[in-house]
Amino acid sequence: MTGKLTAGLVIAVPIALFGLLGPLVVQDPSRVDDIGLTAPAAGHLLGTTQTGQDVLAQLAYATRGSLIVGAVVGVLTLLLSGFFGIVGAYAGGWLDEAFSLFINVMLVIPGLPVVIVISAYLPDRSLLLVSLVLAITGWAGSARVLRGSTLSLRNRDYVLASRVAGEKRWRIILVEILPNLVPLLASQVVFAVIFAILGEAGLSYLGLGASESFTWGTMLYYAQNGLALRLGAWWWFVPPGLLLALFGAALALINFSIDEIIDPKLRNQTRAARRGWRMSREQLRRAREVTL
Repeated sequence: MTGKLTAGLVIAVPIALFGLLGPLVVQDPSRVDDIGLTAPAAGHLLGTTQTGQDVLAQLAYATRGSLIVGAVVGVLTLLLSGFFGIVGAYAGGWLDEAFSLFINVMLVIPGLPVVIVISAYLPDRSLLLVSLVLAITGWAGSARVLRGSTLSLRNRDYVLASRVAGEKRWRIILVEILPNLVPLLASQVVFAVIFAILGEAGLSYLGLGASESFTWGTMLYYAQNGLALRLGAWWWFVPPGLLLALFGAALALINFSIDEIIDPKLRNQTRAARRGWRMSREQLRRAREVTL
């Protein structure tokens, strides 16, 4: 296990557990009290909003909401990119040409403006609906990467041997090709989750996210509308922003480690760079000793 993967898991796992278990132990995040905007104290560990809502309860539900968006988009991206990228590339012929054309069309369409337009014209936006829109506009890049790798694998000797032996196409894809694409699939799914969480946060910050649901983005949106920054209510906007940044960084570290697993040359380059840093530090120490 690489250092990047360890660091990413150490950060991501506690946040995920907080999102899964936190809503079970906190109070109703929508409950309004007449205490107004109060700083963190014993009764409210992260303070309250202007309407007396508990920020810790909102943060727990917001973490779960953002994780749901990331998980749904990750699964849909896996299914769509796997179908259009792997199945089409292995089948070849007109099916591959049609799938490739469709992927190229989806790549040309600007994702974020389309998401903004769709979200603006939908009056009721649930978490699943926002996730579906994000997945539809973000799977094409992964499909293009998987298609290129599948085109390389379909001409390998063991795949050709399976064809000669009369194996069915679906079995060749599942048994011979798909296991070799697992690291690449994992990398693409992690990237899709990062894109989904950050994309949903951006939409929610603009007021176009999921309605009547808590996510990190909606918390930042309500904090902005409540003038939290001007009033100095840091406990309202810092926790969701911090969790968003930490979780995104953790997933990025995990994705980098998966890339190193896929490409050993990248791992060797990273190790060489670390050795170069150590050599530079030793040279700097020697230079200081000579100077003194």
